[in-house]
Amino acid sequence: MQSSQPALPFRDDNILGICQAVGDDFGFNPLWLRIAFAALLIFQPAAVVGAYLGLGLVVAFSRWLVPNPRQAAETGAAQAQAARNESADEMAIAA
Repeated sequence: MQSSQPALPFRDDNILGICQAVGDDFGFNPLWLRIAFAALLIFQPAAVVGAYLGLGLVVAFSRWLVPNPRQAAETGAAQAQAARNESADEMAIAA
C-alpha cells in the first residue's frame, strides 16, 4: 500500500516547498530553481525574497484553485487496487 507523504510545506527536506511545487508542475528538477534563487540572493536579496514569497502565493492560489489531478488519479487507482484485492480475498475465502 502507498504511504502518504505530508504536504510540501511540512516536509523536512525543504523550506516552504515552493521550488519543489514549481518543479513538479512544470516537470523540471527543482534544484535548478533553488540554485538560481541562491545565486541571485547574493546580488538582490530583497528582490529574491519578495519573488520567492510571491511565487509561493501563486503556487498556493493555483493549488487551491486547481487541485493536482495526478494526485486524485493516483488516489483513485489506489482505491481501485484495494477493492480488487478485497474482492480477490473474498473469492479465495469462498473457494
